[in-house]
Amino acid sequence: MSDTTDFDVLIIGAGVSGIGAACHLVREAPDKTFAVLERRGQIGGTWDLFRYPGIRSDSDMLTFGYGFRPWTGTKVLADGPSIKRYVAETAAEYGVTDRIRFGRRVTKVNWSSDHGRWTVEASVDGLIETYTAKFLVGAAGYYNYDEGHRPEFPGEETFRGRIIHPQFWPAELDYAGKRVVIIGSGATAITLVPSMAPDAEHVTMLQRSPSYILPVPADDPVSTPLTRLRVPNRFIYRTGRARNIVLQQAIYKFCRAFPKLSRAILLRIVRAQVGPTVEMKHFTPTYNPWDERLCVVPKGDLFRSLKRGEASIVTDHIDTFTETGIRLASGEELDADIIVTATGLQIQLMGGVPLEVDGVAISTRDAMLYKGVMLEGVPNAMYVIGYTNASWTLKADLASEYFARLLKHMDEHGYDEVVPVADDSDRTDVSVMGASMRSGYIQRGDIVMPRQGTQMPWQIRNDYFKDAPVLRRQPIADPALQFTRREAPIERAEAHAVA
Repeated sequence: MSDTTDFDVLIIGAGVSGIGAACHLVREAPDKTFAVLERRGQIGGTWDLFRYPGIRSDSDMLTFGYGFRPWTGTKVLADGPSIKRYVAETAAEYGVTDRIRFGRRVTKVNWSSDHGRWTVEASVDGLIETYTAKFLVGAAGYYNYDEGHRPEFPGEETFRGRIIHPQFWPAELDYAGKRVVIIGSGATAITLVPSMAPDAEHVTMLQRSPSYILPVPADDPVSTPLTRLRVPNRFIYRTGRARNIVLQQAIYKFCRAFPKLSRAILLRIVRAQVGPTVEMKHFTPTYNPWDERLCVVPKGDLFRSLKRGEASIVTDHIDTFTETGIRLASGEELDADIIVTATGLQIQLMGGVPLEVDGVAISTRDAMLYKGVMLEGVPNAMYVIGYTNASWTLKADLASEYFARLLKHMDEHGYDEVVPVADDSDRTDVSVMGASMRSGYIQRGDIVMPRQGTQMPWQIRNDYFKDAPVLRRQPIADPALQFTRREAPIERAEAHAVA
């Protein structure tokens, strides 16, 4: 690894987003120097951090994989170690691994208008390293790696067993023959239940309110036979990816357009899965489909655990923890040796690093996001924020492709700086995460997430088929972008039609 500390591009984060951004630079802007700063000791980000039983994707791998490198497995939802390996192999294949500076926790980023560069400070082994770059890419995801969402429950200090948050799963935990209560109803909880149930004495999923749950095949029904016929992986991946993108968008739009009908269909599917002995109140949310992210389970593994009696679901509120478990508002008591608080994530941007321009702190909540990739008023920077209603990587790929195009455009015209500039008339108080999504982590994240506008290019559409032509083909020149050469300011480009 080189000792160089000055680059064209600095990427923060070596997870799915950061490795994707780096690979796009290698592919589409090979003349640019770059480095990746990663606080952890390995590639993977989320998939290196989370180690709880059954950890897996909550999106199908044909769309969660990178568009430029096929995912070759046939599993619809892949396990965490497989995803981490895929990301690491992608980094190695594109020569990115050697450009990662591991163990670097970024503590400060500041843009200097005088120098036209970012200064990035990173802590390593108690010392501070300083890096400089012309462009900055924030690819550290949008949640806090140091702290999950962990409500304080009445009486929890009296509980004599162990209380664990899935984000910090202890490697030595032995739950064989133990009574386990999992608090939560989201993707993590529904993954933990069938994964722990075969070894535990019993697993109870305790939820305050139900979520919509949709069973999906364990293996892709089209890719699997094509693989056996030795059809080339790239063809299987491209066709399957296109098919699944269409399906994702169709299901989402159908649910939003016909909430009563989609609700009836989803509940009927669950009833067929759980059988007549499990009460449907545990699977009947009070909200409409896709007001919160739709949870998926491979081959109905959660439902099978319930039917076998290895696990159960309780829908109630917590009154208090006791020495031996949890007492509910109804008066029922749940005995437990281990309580897992699958209560969600804490949202933050840039790994929680303060963002400064000329020494002045930027309030991300008060700024709008340009085309979902650049922050208003912040020069030469891109932020990777994936979709909330589809696979994260679909938007991450588009954002990185756009960034590479932006760099080429600036080189061709001799520009040194670019900054998005918004008109106040476009401004709204709606988060980029959307007004319709009511998931707890999205509501909590409202205090830090940028705003969106009333129209493009400040509006977040969460629609791959609308975003792809804009980010891949629409001209870079835009009246909302102010380009500058160091020797003199450049007027904004002429307006053009918005796709």
